[in-house]
Amino acid sequence: MKKIKGMTVIVLLTAESLLAQAAPQVVAIKNDASLDAQRERHAVQSLLRVVEKEILSAVDAMPADKFGFAPSDGEFKGVRTFGQMVKHFSATNHILAAAALGEEPPADAGDELGPENVRTKADILTYLKGSFVHLDKAVEAIGQTNIPVNASPISPLKRGEVTRLALITETLLHAYDHYGQMVEYLRMNGVVPPASRP
Repeated sequence: MKKIKGMTVIVLLTAESLLAQAAPQVVAIKNDASLDAQRERHAVQSLLRVVEKEILSAVDAMPADKFGFAPSDGEFKGVRTFGQMVKHFSATNHILAAAALGEEPPADAGDELGPENVRTKADILTYLKGSFVHLDKAVEAIGQTNIPVNASPISPLKRGEVTRLALITETLLHAYDHYGQMVEYLRMNGVVPPASRP
């Protein structure tokens, strides 16, 4: 019995010694993993510029008289027109940027539909550009603890899990979903997307 107690004491002392040696490493790893807001802002701004360039060039490439186009062959019943899709995309940018900035969603976002009075190519492009300006403000707020973050009803992130960076990331994911659709609409109308041109 004395041997077992002695071995137990040795094991406990050895474990305590090992934990004491490992503890500083755990703290160092935790500190290394903390958010570097300036680097995160820069990285997200770089990605947002790429997205903005591709989306704006695709929207601008669609002829004005095709903004009412929606595919009809195949399984496309009830899909948005090109113009409605761009307005939806822009409205979603505004809604998620507002949440990332602790603001109420814009009243004219219209449940992701965008303002009713925005109808022409020029108006839709202006609305789209404004949504990227709003996202830029949200990106600039990354790391600022004095600006609250709201949950958004259009986001899968709930109140306890939402972060500013996650909401902005969601806009980037959403962008490429719609960019793919825009490319299809463009090609159906004989337009090669600018990002795909030699």
